[in-house]
Amino acid sequence: MPENEAEQKAAQPQFALQRIYVKDISFESPNAPDVFQAAWKPQINMDLNTASNKVSDTQFEVTISLSITAKVDEKVAFIVEVQQAGIFHISGIEGAQLAQTLGAFCPNVLFPYAREAVDSMVNKGSFPSLMLAPVNFDAIYAEAMKRKQEEAQTAEGASTH
Repeated sequence: MPENEAEQKAAQPQFALQRIYVKDISFESPNAPDVFQAAWKPQINMDLNTASNKVSDTQFEVTISLSITAKVDEKVAFIVEVQQAGIFHISGIEGAQLAQTLGAFCPNVLFPYAREAVDSMVNKGSFPSLMLAPVNFDAIYAEAMKRKQEEAQTAEGASTH
């Protein structure tokens, strides 16, 4: 391969999923078996976070953390916590594009696995299936960037007065 062809290939954006794994998982049903006696009309609360860290020059770990609490008549029926992670090979992508890849694209890849893990744990706890609705990580990422920009402008305005 000619030298400049090798350089061009190295400079082209590359993205590959290398591994998907459960980093942490937890299920609690603190009010069982009493909770099984009540009519199943749960109030579901979900907290969602994402994080990423650099493993090597071209490898990044991205983790989705989900915490779901189901209550029936103000009593906790169950709590499920899942940290679904993946290792991604990413090269030739930098700056804002890399941040968006790590903050939106990679979580979109991981979410179906986290959703399946949650549903499996809920079923093993003897509760009806809990198929979480899809999450728009692109919109969440855009909102987080907008908020960060507004905070920076507010801080900048405060420091000039």
